[in-house]
Amino acid sequence: MGKIKHAILALSLFFLATSANAASEVPFPANWQKWDSVSTTLTKIGALPGCEANVDTLPPIYQETVATYCNIRQGGPGKVAVLVNPAYKSGYAVRDGKFADGVAMILHLKDMKLLLVTGYKGGKAQYGTYTENGKDVTAASGPLGAEMCRTCHTGYTSFCINGQCGKISD
Repeated sequence: MGKIKHAILALSLFFLATSANAASEVPFPANWQKWDSVSTTLTKIGALPGCEANVDTLPPIYQETVATYCNIRQGGPGKVAVLVNPAYKSGYAVRDGKFADGVAMILHLKDMKLLLVTGYKGGKAQYGTYTENGKDVTAASGPLGAEMCRTCHTGYTSFCINGQCGKISD
């Protein structure tokens, strides 16, 4: 193969590799294990229903969430926890969607060992997906893409306010 063909092949592989994953919009919260676990309607259930479950009677946001994560893990997302950065807990409890810049909350998909991270910059929600050990797995599109997070977090206004989906429950 000639040098030009090698160069074209190398560039093609580079663009394929770099377009497969996009960088997270938020930094990895290195101290996430020290964050407060909060009780929400979702965490009281303990896990999202499996892919075989009939979720027609659940609110649309839960139906969409199950469908989205069934595309990632056979059987569904499994056990979940909602973690809130201690510095943001009072704002989370207020549930008005007004947060200072920084990383505020995480949906921890325990069985998938993924952290779906929500942070804020200039009052706007930003998203990222990481493994528990900090590898950025935010996709350019699809279920692990920041845009998918944004779509769900803004599409269900009865459940989500400026990126915050859920509230502390008794």
